[in-house]
Amino acid sequence: MREESGRSLIEIVGIMAIGAIMTVSAVSLYNVIRGNQMRAVASANLEALARDTRLLLGMRGDYSGVSVDYLIKAGALKSDRAPLGGPWSVTAGADGKTFSINLTQLSAGECDYFITTAPGWANEIRVNGMPADTTADSCFSSRTNEISFIVE
Repeated sequence: MREESGRSLIEIVGIMAIGAIMTVSAVSLYNVIRGNQMRAVASANLEALARDTRLLLGMRGDYSGVSVDYLIKAGALKSDRAPLGGPWSVTAGADGKTFSINLTQLSAGECDYFITTAPGWANEIRVNGMPADTTADSCFSSRTNEISFIVE
């Protein structure tokens, strides 16, 4: 009787399945790490924006007229691209003594990140128009969350 050497088809399929599982796990881990990195960079950019806006307009004691376009022209911002999400804005409060940095179209994960990390430079955080509450689920599951960082 002749002896055959080599792998059977079932062994090859098994090895390919193990490889596919490992690839999916690696891609998933990469996406989580990349998301966390993007959130950390966005948080640092927002802090720098708040600091620069305070320096630029704080001396006159009035933030009226502040906007993304104004900050780009003044050199406080490099571009109008939002750090995260979709369209965003920087607006003055009704009294002119505060301003808000408003992010829109955030995912639930991005929304939760800003609630739980609560940046110290913001005096108040509003999620979807309501004051942020770390104990309640304020974020929507879809990509329609809006966060406003109120700064004095």
